[in-house]
Amino acid sequence: MDQWTCSQALRLPTIIGKQVIRHTVMFTPKHQPGSAEERALLSAARELAKISTVRRFEVLRQISPKCNHRFGLSMEFDDEQSYHSYNEHADHAAFVNDRWKLEVESWQEIDYVVYDE
Repeated sequence: MDQWTCSQALRLPTIIGKQVIRHTVMFTPKHQPGSAEERALLSAARELAKISTVRRFEVLRQISPKCNHRFGLSMEFDDEQSYHSYNEHADHAAFVNDRWKLEVESWQEIDYVVYDE
């Protein structure tokens, strides 16, 4: 399984149930910093916020010298079903295939739920 398909192929543990899921991805575009191409990619990413199950969508600029990625995306989903619907949504699939796979140099995806013990 390659990096491009792992998030769609993996299932969240059933223990998650109805917890809010925070989906984040740090990434570095292939484009020159500040270029029109970079801005176009970030603008296209913002369109993901229109998918009905997405909550609290943000495009973030990474500022720490401890991380090599330049940007981040963050969004929340009400539950596992909402997250699955997003992953399967035609607009998300089109963004991944038409933009992300072609224009992103490196990335790391992290999904969170609140740790409660």
